[in-house]
Amino acid sequence: MKRPGKTRAFIRLPLLIATVSLVSLSSSWQTARTAESDANRSNAAVDSSGYLKVPDNYRKLYQYLGSWAIAASQGQGSDQLHNVYASPGTIDNYRATGRFPDGAVLVKEVFGTATAPMTTGIVSHAQTLKGWFVMVKDSKNSRPGNKLWGDGWGWSWFDASNPSKTTTTDYKVACQGCHIPAQASDWIYIAGYPVLKR
Repeated sequence: MKRPGKTRAFIRLPLLIATVSLVSLSSSWQTARTAESDANRSNAAVDSSGYLKVPDNYRKLYQYLGSWAIAASQGQGSDQLHNVYASPGTIDNYRATGRFPDGAVLVKEVFGTATAPMTTGIVSHAQTLKGWFVMVKDSKNSRPGNKLWGDGWGWSWFDASNPSKTTTTDYKVACQGCHIPAQASDWIYIAGYPVLKR
């Protein structure tokens, strides 16, 4: 006489093994894909010598993080507007882990402004692109001795006339000073980016 319960157990075991194998393969594939995505993000902004550049098509491909208005020193309105973008996946990763992933690229556009009265009041709007500030996350500090890299990031400023050649020669002298108040949040002013909040 045949025992139906035993036959079902023998059928379930191969199915269970196949399911576990598929989950394991999917997890490995996802890990490899994430690593490849991280490499692609940073490669768009870093050359083989470790020099940064403004990534092509960042306005189309990257995610908008937020904007900053720098108040005019005299009169009303703003002197500059800063629009900040993050490479794909950076926002989701930050929201899930509370950290910027290695290879994440942040691009800040810096605009001079025009200020004039409008129906809503005195308004400043972006007028002339002055340049870009680019940062690339590198938690391993993998480029010791390169003065554009350190404290977990690559740092560079680019004048509007040349998005592929930085004018920065030492991030500690040219860039980091502005970020000292944000050292505790990985040198980034997180409060200005509501989209990062979970």
